[in-house]
Amino acid sequence: MHFQVTKTEIVFDGKAIRVRVDEGLDARGRSRRIELIEHIGSVVMVPIDDQGQIHFVRQYRHPVAVRLLELPAGTLEHGEDPEQCAVRECREEIGMLPARLTHMATCFLAPGYSSERAHFYLAQDLSPNPLTMEADEDIDLELITLEEARTRLMRGDWLDAKTVVGLSLAFSHLGKVQAA
Repeated sequence: MHFQVTKTEIVFDGKAIRVRVDEGLDARGRSRRIELIEHIGSVVMVPIDDQGQIHFVRQYRHPVAVRLLELPAGTLEHGEDPEQCAVRECREEIGMLPARLTHMATCFLAPGYSSERAHFYLAQDLSPNPLTMEADEDIDLELITLEEARTRLMRGDWLDAKTVVGLSLAFSHLGKVQAA
């Protein structure tokens, strides 16, 4: 037994997240209170065009009060397949349809307080096919070469964890493909 829940309280129930407080006993029998965020899940894409440029988005992130440069990503809809979500988000955020998606990994982003599971995809063979952005999105597109993105990764310039993970996975995957 890792944790025996004796009481659960939902303190917020939103569109993409639910905030829950669990009370109970840990493996040693100690009383604990755990605050957590239930998240439906997300997708993160590393879209690379035929010119060897990665399509990034810059958007304001209120919790850190910064316009971050990051990989395009989005929240799954209830019951949505992650690959379908990746295609939709690519079309919404960067206006491109990927003809080829390669699943690179799935992982928890912050398991200390959130259940969010992110699915990482390499998106290639891009062609213009935009969808309308969601009304609350204010996104600017930036293209950065693979070499520049790798240099920034090695310098530790990226502030967004999903971008660090996505780029690391993509460079590893691309290195394996080129070595084959």
